[in-house]
Amino acid sequence: SAMSLKRILTPLPAASAPLRRQAAAMSTAVTKMNLFTAVNDAMRIAMKTDDTAVVFGEDVAFGGVFRCSVGLREEFGNDRVFNTPLCEQGIAGFAIGYASMGKTAIAEIQFADYIFPAFDQIVNEAAKYRYRSGNEFDVGGLTFRTPCGAVGHGGHYHSQSPEAYFTMTPGLKVVMPRSPAEAKGLLLASIRDPNPVVFLEPKALYRTSVEEVPDGDYEIALGKADVMRTGADVTVVGWGGQLRVLEAACDMAEQERGISCELIDLRTLMPWDVETVEKSVNKTGRLIVSHEAPVTGGFAAEIATKITERCFLSLEAPIERVCGYDTPFPLIYEKYYVPDKLKCFEAIVKAAEYKSRAQRLPCEGGAGGAWVCACRVCAWASGPPASKRQKGPGAWERRGRWRIVVAVLQAIYKRATGRVFAPELACAAAGRGF
Repeated sequence: SAMSLKRILTPLPAASAPLRRQAAAMSTAVTKMNLFTAVNDAMRIAMKTDDTAVVFGEDVAFGGVFRCSVGLREEFGNDRVFNTPLCEQGIAGFAIGYASMGKTAIAEIQFADYIFPAFDQIVNEAAKYRYRSGNEFDVGGLTFRTPCGAVGHGGHYHSQSPEAYFTMTPGLKVVMPRSPAEAKGLLLASIRDPNPVVFLEPKALYRTSVEEVPDGDYEIALGKADVMRTGADVTVVGWGGQLRVLEAACDMAEQERGISCELIDLRTLMPWDVETVEKSVNKTGRLIVSHEAPVTGGFAAEIATKITERCFLSLEAPIERVCGYDTPFPLIYEKYYVPDKLKCFEAIVKAAEYKSRAQRLPCEGGAGGAWVCACRVCAWASGPPASKRQKGPGAWERRGRWRIVVAVLQAIYKRATGRVFAPELACAAAGRGF
């Protein structure tokens, strides 16, 4: 019942101002919920508004191991909320078949660590169903819910974050919320999206994350990131439960070092909001990406590569990844494995204080007042090195012509890309200008 759900809420500090504003914009009536209660509310609304929607998985009829489906069987009946055998491949296969008939399947995999027996069904059947039928058939009504991430005592079989395995599969959408209000809106959007969705729920937040959640039916658009806080010095990107860690690290950086961080929640990992991150990095010139999954092959690598391609000339420091280690998830060493607040803080400071080679090797005055710089950018922009530069009558005129060539090339680049290539920025710290 509603009263029993309220009794198991664990009160924590109130929601942040951005979330309160978001909730106010979505609905005037709000109720304090934790994350699993918000997930429960989203499924209840989905089942009320869609008579074909069914919820099934291991122990879901009893409320589920994390109580996310509590009360749903009593409200909607045994034929719409039911248990399955302990067989993830069978759960996925049934979900695909049900969704292929144009119905809505909400399947729960009890732990994300055990989604791998269903991997073939998800990536080779569900993800490709529309493509291989030439858009004649689809399983757009299919959503896989599964708890993921560290919880403090889960060990190597109950702590993994497998999001990157699914982000490289065309045909799937991958979502991970950071809070109750986000979870409800994103889950409703996932259930109603015309594509199969893997919805990962950070289980450490089920009871610890509490905030005011709009009572009504609302959706948060998939594929659109949320700028949680604006900043000028460093862009910090994360998703799911890691946002709480990153938020604390950003606070620490501002209080101790005066570093202004722009914090972005991707919300959806596939498709991810490249434009929002690109816009931020073009402003700050620095990027930190953090997640619990191992660093090698983690989704942070995709973000770093894409932003390097699109923002190379704006970057003022190497992109930093703060992630889990390339080991099985440890039990007693979990606190050393996870990317905690201090690790993220150190990465922010490292990026903010990074100096390029041009900044470390300042320009020196050459003969006759001519400037000579050690960096390759200025060597290209200024002509040959001083040791090889022609002397005598006409030398300054030739250097002037070279700078005209550089200016023309800069204008062409700006016209073609819409971005400014400014070699003078490399030597700004040395007082160099063109």
